Amino acid sequence: MHRIFQERPEILTPVFDVLDVELPEKAAVDAIVSDVTETRPMARHVDTVLRVTSADGDAFLLAVEAQERRDPRKESSWPYYIAYLNSKYGLPVLLLVACRDRATAAWAAGPFDCGARGWTAQRTYPLVVSPDNIPPITDVRTAMEKPAMAAFSVLTHANSPDIDAILDVLARALARLDSEISDYIYQFLDATLGDSPAGEKWRNIMTFVNYFPGRGTVMERAYLEGKAEGKAEGKAEGKAEGKIEGVLRVLEGRRLPVSDEVRERITACTDLDRLDDWLERAGTVESAEGLFDADPEAPPNAPGQD
Repeated sequence: MHRIFQERPEILTPVFDVLDVELPEKAAVDAIVSDVTETRPMARHVDTVLRVTSADGDAFLLAVEAQERRDPRKESSWPYYIAYLNSKYGLPVLLLVACRDRATAAWAAGPFDCGARGWTAQRTYPLVVSPDNIPPITDVRTAMEKPAMAAFSVLTHANSPDIDAILDVLARALARLDSEISDYIYQFLDATLGDSPAGEKWRNIMTFVNYFPGRGTVMERAYLEGKAEGKAEGKAEGKAEGKIEGVLRVLEGRRLPVSDEVRERITACTDLDRLDDWLERAGTVESAEGLFDADPEAPPNAPGQD
């Protein structure tokens, strides 16, 4: 989780906002060496260390740690990181701990004291982000506007019951964005989520969406042909037919069974916006009926509705 702060530092602003900590406007962010080893062979490494510099030259260091579970050793190593970095660089230091579960986050918030005989020599207060304060991004527009933050939201909520919906929204947003950012996030989440259930869901999505740009797969051609036909000059009916064909091609390209009831509902639709939505969703749903799960105007007995 910590690497996204190095590679997409734009997430610092929204993260600091939820922590209610002021971040300088237009701050420059640079990664520095995270090795804080002084005496071998005891190697110590902070996950990520960033230098944040404001326009007027004021700077501080941000040490970022990803913490999956409670680890009593961190109660002494985190204060050490802060003291070492402050001594070496002569800059104030903040520690940010990113957690995926609430119990770990509650422990990581500290404070962690070092002292004896009733006297506290040092006290450490980490900043903590977790599912408690990082909101899940569940609408496509927000994910398109803040794709890196949407990816961090996925990481933070990876163990949430709503993770499938969060991943679907992000995948739909990335399909509409520049390939540089979308390819980065596709691969980043694949590596970071690993073999978790969220990782398996993401890889299932990637079997469709990770073709951009121009790899010529069957699903890519179906998707792009459907989009092209839908945008072609002509009557609304002709546009609808192109989009309908695109939806069916994508479902069939992914080898998802399409029942007569589902096919009839798709081919009977003339709402271009709804067809656009179905075309986007066709690449991520786990069944053809899943197209209609988020359809606000679906008839009560439509496939995918209770």
